[in-house]
Amino acid sequence: MPTLFDPMRFGEISAANRIVMAPLTRDRAGPGQAPTALMATYYEQRASAGLIVSEATQICAEGQGYLDTPGIYSAAQIEGWRRVCDAVHRKGGKIVLQLWHVGRISHVSLQPGGAPPVSSTARRANAKTFTAGGFEEVSTPRALRTDELPGIVAQYARAARNAIDAGFDGIEVHCANGYLLEQFLRDSVNDRTDEYGGSKENRVRLAVEVVRAIVAEIGAGRTGIRLSPVTPVNDAQQDSDPQGLFNHLLDRFAPLKLAYIHVIEGATGGARDFAPFDYEALRGRFKRGHEHGAWIVNNGYSRALAIEAVAGGKADLVAFGKPFIGNPDLVQRLRLDAPLNLLDTKTLYGGGAAGYTDYPTLDLAAA
Repeated sequence: MPTLFDPMRFGEISAANRIVMAPLTRDRAGPGQAPTALMATYYEQRASAGLIVSEATQICAEGQGYLDTPGIYSAAQIEGWRRVCDAVHRKGGKIVLQLWHVGRISHVSLQPGGAPPVSSTARRANAKTFTAGGFEEVSTPRALRTDELPGIVAQYARAARNAIDAGFDGIEVHCANGYLLEQFLRDSVNDRTDEYGGSKENRVRLAVEVVRAIVAEIGAGRTGIRLSPVTPVNDAQQDSDPQGLFNHLLDRFAPLKLAYIHVIEGATGGARDFAPFDYEALRGRFKRGHEHGAWIVNNGYSRALAIEAVAGGKADLVAFGKPFIGNPDLVQRLRLDAPLNLLDTKTLYGGGAAGYTDYPTLDLAAA
């Protein structure tokens, strides 16, 4: 049986081990939402991960929901990300870019011209976001018109092409955590009466169109997607039939033969058993006829749970989030079962090198 430390190839991506660095928003982009040299150092330090999934990155100016998060739609942003990719590749690592549109989880101060955020709905989320004024309530959105949705799909496809041009090994579509695509998926949020609302088939339509457009642009072997079937974050109340909804979504994705599916089990950053859900059934739908696609699991995995999940065939790779913040050499620490650095929660969002690139490796700690 495979182990957590064995290599794996899925799609066009070859990982040196089964340990994934999960996407982690750190709010340290520079002017024009462009990645900085400090960000390149941060990712380079963590290049021993089998795969790095970048922090969520907006596909357009309207897709931004938090202060100082990076984009992938301008020349300066593409160039900044190229420096990040080059740094990771120099260390032998692999990195994909997570494509993001926050939808209604935004604030007018972050939107072009102070316009309302856009969503599947005109209902405001009971959520907060990080702005120049600190943590503030999100703004009331406007519902996207049906004729605007092809433009959103095109923005995702262009962002995917920009990511590949910047040197990424692939992309991950952020279809989780109550952001735009999930605002269309869940009937607890989506109150539309057009062909993008109502039935499961209609509610998955935008996500399916986005992924198909990306596959047409860069290929299925470089395309993954992140899902969170039951998480309540960002006021994503439970769908009336989460199992049926995500089973249907996976059935629609099946013919595309994506490189991987990345699943948040339970409540993001919280209880893994937050709500009933059969993740094994979902994995079976993805794996059926597609043994070369990877199933990545995420949320609260310890070293022991991760080793067990891979050895038992319940996952191909395991993603770790916060442990990678405080431990740039997390792979080595997991391999040796070494203690982990303590996380400084005061420096998670915004700032400079402190709590970002200054965590010691085992070698430095020993010295």
